[in-house]
Amino acid sequence: MLILIDDADVTKIKELYAKYPYDGVTTNPTILSKTGNPDPMDQLKKIQSVMPKDAMLHAQVLSTETEDMVREARHMVSVLGENTYIKVPVTANGLKAIDILAKEGISATATAVYGVMPAFMAAKAGAKFLAPYVNRLDNLGYDGVQTAKDIHTMIKASGYETEVLGASFKNSQQVLEMGKFGIGAVTVNPDTLKSLALNQVAEKAVQDFIRDFEGCCGEGKTMLDF
Repeated sequence: MLILIDDADVTKIKELYAKYPYDGVTTNPTILSKTGNPDPMDQLKKIQSVMPKDAMLHAQVLSTETEDMVREARHMVSVLGENTYIKVPVTANGLKAIDILAKEGISATATAVYGVMPAFMAAKAGAKFLAPYVNRLDNLGYDGVQTAKDIHTMIKASGYETEVLGASFKNSQQVLEMGKFGIGAVTVNPDTLKSLALNQVAEKAVQDFIRDFEGCCGEGKTMLDF
C-alpha cells in the first residue's frame, strides 16, 4: 500500500521524510491556502525539493470547465514535471477532462469521490487513482470505509489498473482497514501518520531494555563499548 502525506507544510513534510519512507504528497486548494503562500506553484516546488525524486506529487486544478481543466493540467505538468498527478473533481466536466488527459498521457487522480459509480466512471475515463473522502462520507451518513472497499472491489473485478487512494481519515483505524483490504494507496495527515508509525508501548519497552542493560553493564553503555 502506498502511503502519501496529505499536507503542504514543507517543514512537516521534511520532518516526516527524515524518519519514514513515504511515497509522495497530496495537496488540494484548501491545504495549499493554509500555508499562507500566495504563489501555490512556488509552494508545490518547495514540496518537491524535500521529497525523493521518484515521489509522486498530487495537485488539483481549480477550473470548472473541461477545456480549462485540461489547459490548467497541462500547465501544471509542464512546470512541475511528469511525476505530477493532476487531481480532477468527479463532475461531468471533470470526467471528460480525465478522459482527455489520460489519452495525452497525463496522470489524473479523480478527487471529491462520493460514491461507487462516480469512482467507477472515473476509472473508465482513465484515472490513475480514485480518492474517496472516507470521513466526509461518514459525515454524510454513509460508511466511508465500506464505500472505499466497494470501489476497490468493483474496479478490480472489471480489470482496471486504477487504484483507490483513500483520503480524509479521522483516525488510524480507518487507515488500517484500508490496508487489510488491499487498498492500493492512502493519503494521511501528519498527525495521523505519526500515530500509525509510533507506539508508546514500544518506546516504553526500549527504555526498559536500556535500564536493565545499564544495571548490568554500566550507565550509558552500548554494544560499541564491548
